Amino acid sequence: MQEKVLILDFGSQYTQLIARRVRELFIYCEIHPYNKPPKNFFEFKAVILSGSPFSVRAKDAPHPKLDEIKGKLPLLGVCYGAQYLAHFFGGQVSPSNNREYGRANLSFVNSEDPFFKEVPFKSQVWMSHADTILSLPEHGECLASTKDVKNAAFKINGESTYGIQFHPEVYHSTDGKQVLENFLIGIAKVKQAWTPDSFVEMTLVELKEKVGDDKVILGLSGGVDSSVAAMLLHRAIGEQLNCIFVNNGLLRKNEFEEVLKQYEGMGLNIKGVDASNHFLDALEGVSDPETKRKVIGKTFIEVFDAESHLIEGVRWLGQGTIYPDVIESVSVNGPSSTIKSHHNVGGLPDFMKLDLVEPLRMLFKDEVRRVGKSLGMNTALLGRHPFPGPGLAIRILGEISRQKVKMLQEVDAIFIQGLKKWDLYDQIWQAGAIFLPINSVGVMGDERTYENCVALRAVQSTDGMTADWVNLPYNFLQKISNEIINNVKGVNRVVYDISSKPPATIEWE
Repeated sequence: MQEKVLILDFGSQYTQLIARRVRELFIYCEIHPYNKPPKNFFEFKAVILSGSPFSVRAKDAPHPKLDEIKGKLPLLGVCYGAQYLAHFFGGQVSPSNNREYGRANLSFVNSEDPFFKEVPFKSQVWMSHADTILSLPEHGECLASTKDVKNAAFKINGESTYGIQFHPEVYHSTDGKQVLENFLIGIAKVKQAWTPDSFVEMTLVELKEKVGDDKVILGLSGGVDSSVAAMLLHRAIGEQLNCIFVNNGLLRKNEFEEVLKQYEGMGLNIKGVDASNHFLDALEGVSDPETKRKVIGKTFIEVFDAESHLIEGVRWLGQGTIYPDVIESVSVNGPSSTIKSHHNVGGLPDFMKLDLVEPLRMLFKDEVRRVGKSLGMNTALLGRHPFPGPGLAIRILGEISRQKVKMLQEVDAIFIQGLKKWDLYDQIWQAGAIFLPINSVGVMGDERTYENCVALRAVQSTDGMTADWVNLPYNFLQKISNEIINNVKGVNRVVYDISSKPPATIEWE
């Protein structure tokens, strides 16, 4: 059975980074909101308490019950987690004289303790807190300090309980991975058994047991997530899997035909359904981004429901849901904190009478790609940029029309093909074009024009949770801009988006 680590989330922006760093150590972990903990803590080999935007001194601060964890399981508190262990177990937490954010260096390290094995004196760490631990919890012992923070790290003697006020999960903590490795492998003795091959082996057994002799219908999009999910299901249940690729009229240029061709030779049982008019009619007059998602989701379910009734014995709907989708849709602070609804997360309407099977639900995007590689899938398919489920609907700001879709498809095709010709495509996480709801004055030949503006977007990321804009070569942008304006009638201006996530999202809607 896979050994696993529990991360209790208190709403920190860094919680997913903790999970990613743990997974990089080939250790399986799960994130649970502190107010929705697992029923049985002893399924886990170790527990990590995340940071939080709250202060432990605030009346509404997250207040988990640690009776079944502290002193019984190896426990690591990070930032808020460390301050919580101090504040509620005999120590003292107060506002810091210096609000410490950013880089700091360890001015004292107890290198004798296994927690700081191979972590050097003056190691750089990343701080992000307004409170500080003035005195340690009962039986606490200081393990590390910085110039401004005396109790940067501590342990509770007699327990495998540790606290650190810095963030080991961020890139700027140069030995952060070593700290996590020391805690999880050296102290908690968690086995490094989380590999793509082990995931495939475990998942195939689970899928065979879960699905049995039933049939599964799965929506393919041509993207990485749905393709890997399909291959896992196909490997587990063979011809019981029925794949449907729906043309919602919001795909990239020629994508419907190209995707169907792409799956030839993969052994999948696939059917193409052209429902583009159905979707575009349903979207007529809709401009609100969230309403667009809901209309597309509702229409997609209607199409799928009709297709599923054509196949006898279908009980399951397969989906390529991945872990960031799940986490973003479960907020520590309630639904009001959810950024946007995800088209592939959540329950199905009762009338569909299908259960969900989501083989990738616990994987990050880079893990999905590694699993696909383990399955022997085509590297070009695995390297394909993510494309949003609602398609070009959320890249056309404002109302959607068939004319706008066609124009954006042409713009997007020029941009993406250009990236491939210039050997830039594989250096980018995601790229696309956005149709803006504004016209601007231009001059073409001797005539004055008043036409549309499009934005180009290209970002670097690991899993889509954070992203930086890509500094594309000026001569590339110049060539692509000229090509778009010269070849796409109705566009007279091209701009490039240089915002990162956060504060901006990758998609504009």
